[in-house]
Amino acid sequence: MKKVVVGLSGGVDSSVSALLLKQQGYEVIGLFMKNWHDDSVTISKECPWLDDSNDALIVAEKLGIPFQTVDLSSEYKERIVDYMFREYEQGRTPNPDVLCNREIKFDLFLKIAMGLGADFVATGHYCRKASKTDTDGNTYYRLLAGKDPNKDQSYFLCQLNQEQLSKALFPIGGMLKSEVREIAAAHDLVTAGKKDSQGLCFIGKVRLPEFLQQQLQPKKGQIVEVPESYPPFHQPVPVFQSRAEELSFYSEKPVYSPEVGKVVGTHQGAHYFTVGQRKGLDVGGTPEPLFVIQTDVTNNIIYTGQGKGHPGLYRRALFVSEDELHWVRPDLALEPDQQMAVMARIRYRQELQPATLYKIEQGLYVDFENKQAAITEGQFVAWYQGDELIGSGVIS
Repeated sequence: MKKVVVGLSGGVDSSVSALLLKQQGYEVIGLFMKNWHDDSVTISKECPWLDDSNDALIVAEKLGIPFQTVDLSSEYKERIVDYMFREYEQGRTPNPDVLCNREIKFDLFLKIAMGLGADFVATGHYCRKASKTDTDGNTYYRLLAGKDPNKDQSYFLCQLNQEQLSKALFPIGGMLKSEVREIAAAHDLVTAGKKDSQGLCFIGKVRLPEFLQQQLQPKKGQIVEVPESYPPFHQPVPVFQSRAEELSFYSEKPVYSPEVGKVVGTHQGAHYFTVGQRKGLDVGGTPEPLFVIQTDVTNNIIYTGQGKGHPGLYRRALFVSEDELHWVRPDLALEPDQQMAVMARIRYRQELQPATLYKIEQGLYVDFENKQAAITEGQFVAWYQGDELIGSGVIS
């Protein structure tokens, strides 16, 4: 009998995952990850993990499976929380959920599971796994989108590698959320009607400004409004000598200085803001709302533009440096000067966008068919062929 360790989060998805695996004949063990109890940094005023761990225990008892809690809080602080602070301090916008899956669930948690003699780990992610064997007999594991288009979570797993995928099971990936809740209700699981969790994985909702202010001190600075008439938005397209030169041009951010616009307000720290943000600026009196189009943490200035259509919000291409480039399917990795047509997204739940990958020695360009709003440094871009996620990278 194959043994599988399920990451029981206290939610309905992982509960039904454990139930289905038991029905399929696996020996199932439930583990709850305790990821936070650092008194020096308050992530949330609420403390959902106590309720969640209790719900996970109740589900395990209902299913008749062994259950225990593992404390990963020190590793979580080092690999996720400290990383978040570093990224925001540098003016980048991190995605802790992607990192949590790569560093915690499918690294530390996976190692604990293997130490318990498990053959697999399972999570309640809405994605699917398949395998493909090439003509040389090499097997490659494929990360596929979940069947439920409103819940597909493949993006959050975009940094997994072949070894991690080989040990992963996603029992509900081929189901709709409504079906999962129906199964939970039919088996009288305590989590059947529980709301989906928000915020950081296994932790809960984070009030970001309060969180960041504990480590990144407030510092008053200027909010500058950049007009749509700013000349670089309307510069003529140069003649390019190469594809790489063209993509370098289209992926570059405009260079702003306070003189390009007018000061319309003040803020308490450029590192608290991200590209595309509207809330929190507290600037009124403009015909259309202001959106952040760029942050300058060195000089502590926020550059904004009026309306969702402001040209400063949009870019056609982005760049991923070589050391931040990751292929879920290494057999499909591009060599320099090669290109590939894909569908890509730059944030969770964004509709997939047609794009072309172009590889150079220093990294990879993602050239979108249509300009994309709020391309943000530190976030992940993921690319697909059909419903298979084949690679990803951190946006430079």
